[in-house]
Amino acid sequence: MIKLANIHKSFADSAVLKGIDIEIKQGEIIVIIGSSGTGKSTLLRCVNFLETADKGSIKIDDVIVDSQNANQADVLALRRKTGFVFQNYALFAHMTAQQNIAEGLITVRGWKKTQALEHAQRILNDIGLGDKAHHYPASLSGGQQQRVGIGRAMALEPELLLFDEPTSALDPEWVGEVLTLMKELASKQQTMLVVTHEMQFAKEVADRVIFMAEGNIVEQGSPQEIFHNPQDHRLKKFLRQVGVE
Repeated sequence: MIKLANIHKSFADSAVLKGIDIEIKQGEIIVIIGSSGTGKSTLLRCVNFLETADKGSIKIDDVIVDSQNANQADVLALRRKTGFVFQNYALFAHMTAQQNIAEGLITVRGWKKTQALEHAQRILNDIGLGDKAHHYPASLSGGQQQRVGIGRAMALEPELLLFDEPTSALDPEWVGEVLTLMKELASKQQTMLVVTHEMQFAKEVADRVIFMAEGNIVEQGSPQEIFHNPQDHRLKKFLRQVGVE
C-alpha cells in the first residue's frame, strides 16, 4: 500500500500543493491530468524527495517518511522503493545505454559491475533495444533514450514507478513506442503514478484518473467517470481544451 498524506508545497509565497491525499493499491495505475502549473510534476517530485514537501508524509510498504523530519536514511529508504522517469530522459551522456541502466544497480543496490551490466542487457533486450547496449545517448532517438530511462527505473524493481510527462519532450513519431512500453509495464501489474497529457493513454491504461487544479485534487474516478461523466466545471473546461468531449 502506498499513501500520500496531506502533502503541502510552496515556492516563495506561491502555494503549489495544498494538502494532497492519495492512496495507491499494489498494481494500480493512476494517471494525473490537469493544466500546466497545477502542481502535478511537483507532487511526483515530492514523492521521492527530488523536492521536499513543506508538510505531509509518504508511506510505501513499511517505509514512512514525514517531510518535516526526514533524514538522509529515510529519503534513501524511500527512493529504493521508487523509480523515476523524467520528461527530459536525464541519461548520463558519458555512459552507454547499458551503463545507464546498470548504474543504479551498482550505486543504490550495491551490485557488482559485471552482474549489473548483465542485468542491464536483459532489460535492454526486454524493451527492444538489445542492439543499442553500447550506444551513447547522443546516438539514440528521443524515443530510444526515454525507453532507456524507463529501463533504468525498471532495473531497480521499484514498488512504485513515477512518470513525469514521459512523452512531452518527444517528437510525435517517438511517442507511440514509449506509450507501448508503458502499456506493457501496466499489463505486468507494475504500480504506476503517471503525470501525462496523453488522454488516450489515460483512457486505455489507468485504473483511476486524478484531475488536479490550483494545487488540489478536484475530481477522481475511473476513466469512464472522468472522461464521460465529469462533474466539476474546471474538469469539463479542461477536457474541452484538450479536445476530449
